[in-house]
This record gives sequence, structure tokens and C-alpha cells, in this order.
Amino acid sequence: MASAPSPLSLRLGREGLNALEEIARRRGVSRAEAARQAITETAERERRRTGLAAEARSLMKDQRYVREAHEVAGLMEQLRGPW
Repeated sequence: MASAPSPLSLRLGREGLNALEEIARRRGVSRAEAARQAITETAERERRRTGLAAEARSLMKDQRYVREAHEVAGLMEQLRGPW
């Protein structure tokens, strides 16, 4: 049987506590559960953002992709027409 993780103590300040209480109230969960959810969701967003940034850097190094992106942008400008 795995042992439970050790508890964590935080000083949130008034703004942080208000935000946590708002999340908990909207979701109908305890403040502790709201904090766990917020941490998990933030970590997932950071992983996605990091992955997207790496993908964008990789694409910018691909000359074929860059040429095609410029062609598509040019076509979009033509389709837009005059203002």
C-alpha cells in the first residue's frame, strides 16, 4: 500500500484565497480539492504550451514549411481582396 503524500501548507494572501474560494464555490468542491485541480490544470497547460513552442521552433527551421506558410499567407491576402 502506497503512503499518502505529505501535506502542503501555503500562504495564499487575500487575493489568492479569494480566487481559491471562487474556484471551489463554482465547482462545488472543497478548497483543498480546488487547489489540487488548479495545480493539475496549470501543469497540463504548461506542458501543452511548452510542446507547442517546441513544435513552432521546429517548424520555423523547416524551410519547406516556411515557404509553404508564406505561400498560404499570400493566397489569403489575395482572397481577402481590397478593403
